[in-house]
Amino acid sequence: MQREFYLKNSEYIALNDLLKAMHLVGTGGEANIRISNGEVLLNGEVETQKRKKIRPGDHVEFNEIRITVYRIINSSVF
Repeated sequence: MQREFYLKNSEYIALNDLLKAMHLVGTGGEANIRISNGEVLLNGEVETQKRKKIRPGDHVEFNEIRITVYRIINSSVF
C-alpha cells in the first residue's frame, strides 16, 4: 500500500515521529522498538536510528506500507 506524508513548516520529521503520525504504531515506545528491531526500511535499506531525519523525497517502508515524504512549498488557498 502506498501512502504520502506532507511536511509543513519543517525540513524533516524524525523516523519514530513519522510512524506515530501515520498511525502505524500505537506509541512512541512501540515505534522505537520496531525501528531498533530492523523492521523499517528507509530508501530500501534497513534503518535502526530512531530519530533519523526523514526528508522530502525519502521513502519509508513498514509492514508492507510505503510512505513517500513530500514538502508543502506554498499552502496558501486562493
